[in-house]
Amino acid sequence: MTGSADIDVARLSAWLAENVAGFVGPLSLKRFAGGQSNPTFLLTTPDARYVLRRQPSGPLLKGAHAVDREARVMRALGTADFPVPRVHALCTDADVIGSWFHVMDFADGRIFWDGGLPDVPKNQRSAYQSAMAATLADLHSLDPEAMGLGDYGRSGRYFERQLERWTGQYRADEAAGRIADMDAVAEWLHAHVPPDVTTCLVHGDYRIDNIVFHPTEPSVVAVLDWELSTLGDPIVDFAYNLLMYRVPSALPWGLADRDLIALGLPDEQAYVAEYCSRTGRTDIPNLDTYIVFNLFRMAAIIHGIKGRMLRGNAASAEAGAMVAHLDLLARTARTIADRAR
Repeated sequence: MTGSADIDVARLSAWLAENVAGFVGPLSLKRFAGGQSNPTFLLTTPDARYVLRRQPSGPLLKGAHAVDREARVMRALGTADFPVPRVHALCTDADVIGSWFHVMDFADGRIFWDGGLPDVPKNQRSAYQSAMAATLADLHSLDPEAMGLGDYGRSGRYFERQLERWTGQYRADEAAGRIADMDAVAEWLHAHVPPDVTTCLVHGDYRIDNIVFHPTEPSVVAVLDWELSTLGDPIVDFAYNLLMYRVPSALPWGLADRDLIALGLPDEQAYVAEYCSRTGRTDIPNLDTYIVFNLFRMAAIIHGIKGRMLRGNAASAEAGAMVAHLDLLARTARTIADRAR
């Protein structure tokens, strides 16, 4: 974790005292590593720990960095007993710390940055993968209307609308430039839009480093980072999670170049079968199309990080490390698309 010199701690502490029940200072602040889109901070007092998620400083793309949506969806999920941190307060007054933010409980547990799970005994690793699949299946089984999220997104054309959104954001960021592989993949995807499956609540960024596991057991304590959540197609959401099998360990959660048998991890086919079993499916048609789309979307997100970095308002010091993976993701997407072609 790093410092937070750009936040007025005294002003933040005064706001917390007025808006977070039970808050008592003094307050100390440290920034978590990662959090490329919305910078994230650990707030510590003598009696409690909280987490603050804020928008980055500087100009923002329309609809991006929606910390208010994150707060809303986590509050709703809490009423359904889905594992998320409790949200204490949302601040939409940018004068307090320079941008909107929300404050939630600190989820105590383990976050694994390495998809190979080297800190877990080999004979337990498949159980952690199973817990990850089961939690996503549980999310996709929830009724958005029952949680007050019936208007959280639009119904229908989810894949197509998402493709239009990320293609538009990619092309609009002139500072980051154009990439031949991404242009080719965008063209291929527009010609291979699959039919809608169904509509449910989707996370949008569900991978192992956005999950807090129990300190000693293969169970999920909390799912984090709901910025990209909306109502959408569960297969798009699941295929994003499945990218771990398609990208190499240059991205720490990637498994494509690892010996899964030696690691004690299930292969992609077994992981897909587990998710299908938990959601009442027999298979997933057009799976590679969903994979290519998610690689393109991730590349578009990192392309945006590159643009913010070049404009001088990247969300964290690790932005350069993320941008280093941009060409790899675009190339991987094009390779799969070309093979399907």
